[in-house]
Amino acid sequence: MRSFNVADQRSIENIKSSVIYPASDLIMTTEQRQSVVNQLQMKLKTTVSDLDDEAAQVLQSNLDVKITDLSNGLNDPYWLLFSQLLYPEQTSIIDYLAADGVVVFDEYSKITEANVQLLADEQDWLEDKISQHEILPDSNYTSDFKATFKNNQHGSVLLSLFKKGLTNLKFSQISQINTRPMQQFFSSMPMLKGEVDRWLKSQTTVIMMVEDEKRLDKVANTLADFDVNVSIATPTKLLAGKVQLIANGLDNGFELPQNKLAVITERELFQKVTKKHRKMTTFSNAERIKSYTDLKPGDFVVHVNHGIGRYEGMKTMEVDGKHQDYLTITYKDNAQLFIPVTQLNLIQKYVSSEDKHPRINKLGGSEWAKTKQKVASKIEDIADDLIELYAKRSAQKGFAFPKDDALQHDFENEFPYNETPDQMRSAQEIKRDMENARPMDRLLVGDVGYGKTEVALRAAFKAIEVGKQVAFLVPTTILAQQHYETMQDRFADYPIEVRVLSRFQTKAEIKATLADLQDGTVDVVVGTHRILSKDVGFKDLGLLIIDEEQRFGVKHKERIKELRSNVDVLTLTATPIPRTLNMSMMGIRDLSVIETPPANRYPIQTYVMEQNAGAIRDAIEREMARGGQVFYLHNRVGDIEKTVANLAELVPDARIAYIHGKMTENQLENVLYEFINGEYDVMVTTTIIETGVDIPNVNTLFVENADRMGLSQLYQLRGRIGRSSRVAYAYFMYQPNKSLTEVGEKRLEAIRDFTELGSGFKIAMRDLSIRGAGNLLGKQQHGFVDSVGYDLYTQMLSDAVAKKRGATVTQTTSALIELDVEAYLPSDYIDDSQQKIELYKRIRQLDGKAQLDEITDDLIDRFGDFPVAVDNLLKIAEIKMNADYALIEKFSVRIMI
Repeated sequence: MRSFNVADQRSIENIKSSVIYPASDLIMTTEQRQSVVNQLQMKLKTTVSDLDDEAAQVLQSNLDVKITDLSNGLNDPYWLLFSQLLYPEQTSIIDYLAADGVVVFDEYSKITEANVQLLADEQDWLEDKISQHEILPDSNYTSDFKATFKNNQHGSVLLSLFKKGLTNLKFSQISQINTRPMQQFFSSMPMLKGEVDRWLKSQTTVIMMVEDEKRLDKVANTLADFDVNVSIATPTKLLAGKVQLIANGLDNGFELPQNKLAVITERELFQKVTKKHRKMTTFSNAERIKSYTDLKPGDFVVHVNHGIGRYEGMKTMEVDGKHQDYLTITYKDNAQLFIPVTQLNLIQKYVSSEDKHPRINKLGGSEWAKTKQKVASKIEDIADDLIELYAKRSAQKGFAFPKDDALQHDFENEFPYNETPDQMRSAQEIKRDMENARPMDRLLVGDVGYGKTEVALRAAFKAIEVGKQVAFLVPTTILAQQHYETMQDRFADYPIEVRVLSRFQTKAEIKATLADLQDGTVDVVVGTHRILSKDVGFKDLGLLIIDEEQRFGVKHKERIKELRSNVDVLTLTATPIPRTLNMSMMGIRDLSVIETPPANRYPIQTYVMEQNAGAIRDAIEREMARGGQVFYLHNRVGDIEKTVANLAELVPDARIAYIHGKMTENQLENVLYEFINGEYDVMVTTTIIETGVDIPNVNTLFVENADRMGLSQLYQLRGRIGRSSRVAYAYFMYQPNKSLTEVGEKRLEAIRDFTELGSGFKIAMRDLSIRGAGNLLGKQQHGFVDSVGYDLYTQMLSDAVAKKRGATVTQTTSALIELDVEAYLPSDYIDDSQQKIELYKRIRQLDGKAQLDEITDDLIDRFGDFPVAVDNLLKIAEIKMNADYALIEKFSVRIMI
């Protein structure tokens, strides 16, 4: 027996013992089994009398097998349906509760929704069993939750994060519990002491918990070394307003501000170092994009040839004497299609625009072909637009930069920090592109503060070293100034002329910069859309760097297109939008991803909560107490001053300023500079800060009406904080008593879930699955994405682009291998359908002997020595891999008798 790594399923170490509990809650004695058999045989006689001979025979045969299994002590889940034969009285867990007991319903509305789905599934199941001539119980197996809730005579407490689905219920009391998750202290004792002092000042009871009594003295001594004095206590004898240490097994701490109680567990106190037992597999960026969806039974899927249906699961079937696994897809009128796993590439998960449920196609009809034809004709026009810029770039000859020399290495070695592996890899990918004669068009994705700028500066140095000019385009004047100062510092030891072009400069300075750009005196210019003006010209532009391209307007993008047509282009972004991901998926843009956080960076502590004045006041005062600053996002210009007044009343000591998009450029810049220089504690702002302002001293963020915003937007806003070695706090708030939409709730759940460092890429993919593909190339395209699904739409667009490119297409083939052997993953070797699909995908995508060896080791490690059918599957995969390389279309072996 071995423990294993959940992420990659590989073994870690052997274990000596394990406790295994019964797999069923129906455990029968021999007498009980015989009683059930007798009752079922009596029921069979009654049922058979109403059936014709053929149906009666099928029913008798089906039941004989089950009765034999039951008599032999085999437990089939089927018998759970007949539990009332043993226990005639129908009960629920509530019936076992003492008369004075209380029932707690956690998320009532979600329990109700789940029960409705269970009842519907049971009805479908019953109809299916009736059609198969099986005996069924006299009553439903699934109880009706609403009836159980209505008949409950005990006291009831309903817990709910949101008030959705509770409007029809009557309550004797509604309590608003303002609970907050406990922040992480990451073993920082000074940070802990600051919080404990603040709690004690407000007479809050502080309870610290350790895992067992043996650790009480050790933890108490550690805390005392840092002047955090605690008294050891027991859970039944606690003193109000004191700091106490107890042994208790809670998983997570919390704070109840109204009750003046703070509970901290070891999980929040100490930063645990997780030992990495095995290096994780590194996926290519293309795989990273394409694996964002997992296929589960019930999901809508798109089959390239047959259209949209519902995936029902995987089934092993025997065809021509050989076993094979098939995916089952249900179409209109319950028609079913069985797809062999060898054709897994023909199936995609259906993703469309927000809240869109697809229309299921009819199997064998002409409807799907007409839909595809209609979409294909529209895609032709879109492909033409893309081709004009991107496809021409592929065929164009740009400037091929030389390989790195000693000076480049010296410049890179002067970087004062340790590069992360992702930074190193991304820099190499970019420089490799620059050394190619084809103009580079690469997208660099990385969270804010993850070192995208340093990677971009290495590319800039490479261009400048051979006499080329660099333009660095950013969305805001403040950001331009910050990048300018970074470059001045980074290029200080080299004869590189850096200029900034924005409204900060005087007319004389701008005129001089424009002239120096024309004659080549300026090596690199950083600026806002001012760079895109018609009067800006370059002597020899070699590299264009664009920060957050999606922030620029339509006219600006047209000018960017003109600039980028024959130069290398590097685009930086924290959260790629679906259209950008789509471009990368089609290979129109290359992609690099930085996911590794810099050293000494903590995850942002993220809270989703109702807007609450007390929590806002406490958090602002806490940030001010440590000398930090606060962003408060209020996205309505009309009453932003009222919000400033409310905050001033709430926190009288705070110096508060505000900015919004209707202020002039000069007003904005002046207020922001004063804030950066520490003249204000709180900045009330609209989403204008989303475009990128780097202020390391701001480490608390409030966002009003967060449920109205897109997930990527929330993530971008959260990226404005947490850019230093301090722990940062983000509060995403929604209005009290507001019923959130399902999409709004999913967004807030996702922003809360993705708190780990480097989540930008995951956020973008989750946003794609929550709000759908959205508008790839204009609102008029929504309907077409919905008709065929996001993946097929992008595939069709990619094919259309490739056809129009006119470039030489590398010839590839997907060889058909026909061997007269069984080659599949048997259910007695791997029973889980999702694991099978994952493995079939990996086997199908094998690219090289190393990957084949890895999956072979993986199978043996996770599932044991494999049977002949699996061995055949891997050998056929190896044959197919070699046949594909050799451009062989079909490989067939038949044994002649």
